[in-house]
Amino acid sequence: MNAAVPTWTTLVDAAALADVLGRDGTRVIDARATASTAVRVVDARSSLADPPSGAQAYAQGHLPGALHADLNGDLADMDKVGHGRHPLPDSDAFAATVGRWGIAPDTQVVVYDAGDGSMAAARLWWLLRLLGHTRVAVLDGGLAAWTAAGQPLTPALPDVTPLAAYPGRFDQRQIASVDEIAARLKHAPGWLLDARAGERFRGEVEPLDPVAGHVPGAVNRPFALNVHDGRLRPAAELRAALQPLIGAHDPQQVVLMCGSGVTACHLLLAMEVAGLHGARVYADSWSGWVGDASRPVATGA
Repeated sequence: MNAAVPTWTTLVDAAALADVLGRDGTRVIDARATASTAVRVVDARSSLADPPSGAQAYAQGHLPGALHADLNGDLADMDKVGHGRHPLPDSDAFAATVGRWGIAPDTQVVVYDAGDGSMAAARLWWLLRLLGHTRVAVLDGGLAAWTAAGQPLTPALPDVTPLAAYPGRFDQRQIASVDEIAARLKHAPGWLLDARAGERFRGEVEPLDPVAGHVPGAVNRPFALNVHDGRLRPAAELRAALQPLIGAHDPQQVVLMCGSGVTACHLLLAMEVAGLHGARVYADSWSGWVGDASRPVATGA
């Protein structure tokens, strides 16, 4: 048995996670530790095209001990208007959800989705970081990597002892506002990276939002380029690709966006793994930007 609870803050591979999980998926690493120092696994599988499919897939089989997080129900507040397709949940409401999941400040959390972390493991990773919870990592390769390693799935629901609301609030400094985006439109390129696919960025197609194109001055970095065989590329490769895009901008000056604030979190994860720390997310993203017809739109490369 390992002597201490692990501390993972960006990625963890399937072998390392399997090494610390007990049969119920929430093994306490040290017998003297409290229940809150367990490893808590959360399944965040989601599909933009078929939102209920995540919960359905979870019910069919998930990592032992894993809870399920719903993108629309837990990781967004769909009642909010004017903040894109996946508005951020209320800070207090999300803190209460985290407490119900049995997560305390000293809990090591591992989140996963079906594969590369973009739907919507990285979103949950970011939301927990907004609350001040640093001991959270994405399972590299997700459920696909777990099963490829010969690890089990189960339909059994975990036995979780709910806790009080997590003692934290969203750090608003890590969230870029629409006013900031509008004020920086004429800044030198590299401060705003858009994680959507190239054809959407260029305005050639738009399957989800009412207007095609991108924020003027944004630089395109499709999140899929940060992945190879379902896993995040090595840190050195990511840094070599991302550093030229931001140029002379300090990473803390950089803002990341996508369609609705989900895959932007995956780009943030890549930035952190690359050692380019401190970028922020424009949570409303493209779907929020085009909610006001007076805001400028660009098309093309």
